[in-house]
Amino acid sequence: MKKLFLLITLSFSLFSFAQNEQLAQYYYDKGDFEKAKIGYEELLLSVPQNMQYFLRTVDCYQQLKQFDSAEKAIQTRLDKYNQGNLLVELGYNTQLQKNEAKAKIYYDQAIDRIKKNPNEVYGISNSFEKKVLLEYALKSYQTASEVEPKFNFNYQKGLLYGQLGNTEMMISTFLDESYATPQNSIMIQNQLSRFMTDDSDAIFSEMLRKGLIVRVQKSQDLFWNRYLSWFYVQQKEFSKAFIQEKAIYKRNPESLSNIVNLAHLAVEEDDQGMAVEILGFVLENTKDLELLVQANTYLISIKIEKAKEKDFANINAEIEALLTEYEISPFTLSLQLIQAHFVAFNLKNPEQGRAIIKKALDLRLDDYKVAQVKMELADILLFEEKFNQALIYYSQIEMDLKNDVVAHEASLKAAKTSYFKTDFVWALKQFKELKSANTQLIANDALEYFLLINDNTAADSTQTALKEFAKGDYLLYQNRNQEAIAQFQSILKNHKGQEIEAVTLLRLGKIYEKTADYNLALSQYQEIIDHHNDGIYIDEALFFSAEIYNKKLKEVEKAKPLYEKIIFNHEDSIYFVEARKNFRQLRGDTNL
Repeated sequence: MKKLFLLITLSFSLFSFAQNEQLAQYYYDKGDFEKAKIGYEELLLSVPQNMQYFLRTVDCYQQLKQFDSAEKAIQTRLDKYNQGNLLVELGYNTQLQKNEAKAKIYYDQAIDRIKKNPNEVYGISNSFEKKVLLEYALKSYQTASEVEPKFNFNYQKGLLYGQLGNTEMMISTFLDESYATPQNSIMIQNQLSRFMTDDSDAIFSEMLRKGLIVRVQKSQDLFWNRYLSWFYVQQKEFSKAFIQEKAIYKRNPESLSNIVNLAHLAVEEDDQGMAVEILGFVLENTKDLELLVQANTYLISIKIEKAKEKDFANINAEIEALLTEYEISPFTLSLQLIQAHFVAFNLKNPEQGRAIIKKALDLRLDDYKVAQVKMELADILLFEEKFNQALIYYSQIEMDLKNDVVAHEASLKAAKTSYFKTDFVWALKQFKELKSANTQLIANDALEYFLLINDNTAADSTQTALKEFAKGDYLLYQNRNQEAIAQFQSILKNHKGQEIEAVTLLRLGKIYEKTADYNLALSQYQEIIDHHNDGIYIDEALFFSAEIYNKKLKEVEKAKPLYEKIIFNHEDSIYFVEARKNFRQLRGDTNL
């Protein structure tokens, strides 16, 4: 009984303590520092060694301008625990009272503590950074490194140089650290990428490019060629990245996998001409089966995307020839899946497509490859209007690869299947869940369909126009573009001025883009710009129009004002960063 009573008492005490902490936090977040101070003082009495409670208490004193109380508390704790970071707290408390000279004395004392014991750098530099005393934080790391050369704070120093606006030193420090500690390269490249997308990205990118080129020229180490290739990929300048990759390959011809990956990135960014050139180089320089299949898979995909109906027979024969040459095996699965999709969606022979898939399922495949095959089978069943059978396979993939990106893709396709069936209630629920998916493309796609269903259901409870629109989308899925165009044009005629109009114009624009009818595409986007400029599709209409003028019609003077409108009026657009970069390139801000 005594043990039980003790356990109950302890549990109650812990619960009460947690409540007090939450209450103090609540008042602190609310800005009621008087009540927060009382709460944190009580918590600190219970756990005197807790630094977080102490710093919150001091902060409350300072917010209430009770600087003497703050100084007394800090000094008492310094006398008791002798922690160097408390000198920073004393200095900051003095600085808040506009006594800069006295504050500097405390800050210098903190730096002197590092000279005597470099291990104190962690607490002291952290305190300086929290107080945004960046020069002192930098000096902390520099002092510790001088006293103990084994300490490596180059990453932290690089970040601080960046925050202080010393771009040249930041780049130099980061690049030196990348070379000295290659395992940190990815982390550093992530930081560099962030600066490359900031407002000053043109200047920063040019400085980084020059820094890398100098290192490539001075050193024979392929490390810098790889780094420069990475840089050009970030800038989506695949031809320049390819030059670096070829230089690497000539000196280290063991693997072409990086060059294949570069081709893949070029395909993703719609630089198909460069992708074809890169893949041609791969085919000329390898006998590796996996790389040969990979390269040919990309090349066939590019051909299919650009193909007219008259080209279909030749493409089909080419796929057959490749599979005859490389044989049916797990290694050639990508070609088999392309063949299945091509005969089903382009040659309109889904039975043959399913036969190819079922043959692939008999191969010895790992779970991911089985999921790929099932996904293609489900896609073909959906093409055949066998909605429920398609949903079964999508669900199997979701179950087999829970929380994986492939499972999320299957979930998205299942949601679209419900949408095609006009089961909007279930589709809306699925799209709502997928809006927060880890993969940005899936989340964006889900958001688009969620808004489509939600907005058009609110505008028309009968969902008449939405059902017609879903039919048009399904025709697009089946690769029946002309019938889809007729369907969307019918919607514009029968539902003029309704909520569905803007998104219908957007769909037609994308279809005309796909068929290279650029003037027709522009006319659809212009309708959105002229008559729906307060809607959710205006940024897309502006961006797609700018891209056509810039990249397809080469009329850059017409592209510039469209990019500019996105930059100044649509900062929350997913196209904002790309629009800003393209605008600067057209304006001549960078020599990249």
